[in-house]
Amino acid sequence: MPHFVMDCSQSVLESHKEEFIIEQVHLIAYASGLFVEGDIKVRMNAFKTFIVGNKRDDFIHVFAHIMQGRTTEQKAHLSEQVVTKLAALFPEITNIAMNISDFEKATYCNRAML
Repeated sequence: MPHFVMDCSQSVLESHKEEFIIEQVHLIAYASGLFVEGDIKVRMNAFKTFIVGNKRDDFIHVFAHIMQGRTTEQKAHLSEQVVTKLAALFPEITNIAMNISDFEKATYCNRAML
């Protein structure tokens, strides 16, 4: 935890390598001071088929899933930082967004907790 899952149009990978993009999101998450570096997980799903507003416009959307306990301000700042970085990397893409969802400690389980 946390998990950063990026959905994007396949053509995004024509501008930058997948590993580089993932690394940039990881660096921003770590720089936020909200997470232990070794806990940050980032992955990408590139789509060949999609529509955005009934058009085939390129897009990037980051879905972050983090453990509860961060303030709304911290989460908003993290979203802004990630979107700002992605907008700088992809100035031609107008559809760039991010949202953050909280995990509840009471309902979270991983293998190490068994």
